[in-house]
Amino acid sequence: MQIHPLIESSEALHQFVDLIKGSDFIAVDTEFMRENTFWPELCLIQVADAHHAAAIDPMAPGIDLAPLLDLLVDNEDVLKVFHAGGQDVEIIFNLTGKTPHPIFDTQIGQMALGQAEQVGYSNLVEAWLGLQLDKGARFTDWSRRPLDKRQIDYAIGDVTHLAKIFPMMLKKLIKTGRGHWLDEEMEKLADPSNYAIDPEKAWQRIKVPSRKPDALGRLKALAAWREREARNKNLPRGRIVKDETLADLAAHPPKNQDGLGSVRGLSATWRSNDIGGRLMDALANAKPLPKDDMPDRAPRGPGLGKEGALVADLLKLLLKIRSRELNAAARLIARSDDLEALAAGRRDDIPMMKGWRYDVFGHAALDLVEGRVGFAVKNGKLVMSEIEAPAPAETDA
Repeated sequence: MQIHPLIESSEALHQFVDLIKGSDFIAVDTEFMRENTFWPELCLIQVADAHHAAAIDPMAPGIDLAPLLDLLVDNEDVLKVFHAGGQDVEIIFNLTGKTPHPIFDTQIGQMALGQAEQVGYSNLVEAWLGLQLDKGARFTDWSRRPLDKRQIDYAIGDVTHLAKIFPMMLKKLIKTGRGHWLDEEMEKLADPSNYAIDPEKAWQRIKVPSRKPDALGRLKALAAWREREARNKNLPRGRIVKDETLADLAAHPPKNQDGLGSVRGLSATWRSNDIGGRLMDALANAKPLPKDDMPDRAPRGPGLGKEGALVADLLKLLLKIRSRELNAAARLIARSDDLEALAAGRRDDIPMMKGWRYDVFGHAALDLVEGRVGFAVKNGKLVMSEIEAPAPAETDA
């Protein structure tokens, strides 16, 4: 594989994209900083196909990333391969308003081939290539310039290894017949709605015990206000106001701005500054949360009482058995919410009751809750066994 010098000009980037745009796939990774900003600061982009690899400096003066971004989001003929690529996809979405497509994530792919729930990149490389990575540059401040050779080599390694692993992983997925297992997961990863930030929905990320429409309405208004403040100032949300402070303000709103000086988590200056005034405006304009927007009262599922909880535990045990037999990650097959919904009596709109998930697990789970199978121990292993129906009682002639 040819490793190209660090790309710092539009001309060099255009030439590199011309080399790789006809490839079947490209491996992609990014280095970014987001500790002190709302928007992640893109510091480096690494790309490789089977023959070429390079790191691109998006911070280089005057560089035009358009050819690369077009390849990532508009070229449907090239598969884009990431590892744990959620944040990489988010960055590309922020730059383009689109997500890379088609897409493949090797972390998710590994879940179909082994029991690791979220295998890290170092473990992936060691498992497939037998290499141990140098982690020394992992905590680099990627925004500082110049980057030295060791840092660039470390970053490019993330895609050169990935470009070798992906064809091996794909071959094994095809051999095991599990490639179609991942179609839905990859489409979820590429769904733009996962990355579009709607301030009006920001409140849903904050955990609060209250179900009072007035309090939740205030929380919705405050969370939307904080989202806009954080965007405009390009600061992390917590630097504006922490979640617990928002929840406290929603539950116990001050009567006037002067009361903000007594709120734990806020500076005394909020009693008279502009940002405190904007917070009070958000509270003043808050409306009770409509009934249709109220969060679910019972996240464990409808009607899941004590007996249902025991059934859910049995389903979790069954899932462990099946994932062990399949040598696949349990989380890829079914989620706890799915198991609890089935235990509570639901049958519709449960992912594990459709498609390949039903074939490998859902039908067995249904047999368990409907009394057709049970657990048994054979040769020291816990297995499923059919429950024989009792013979009909004899009747006198």
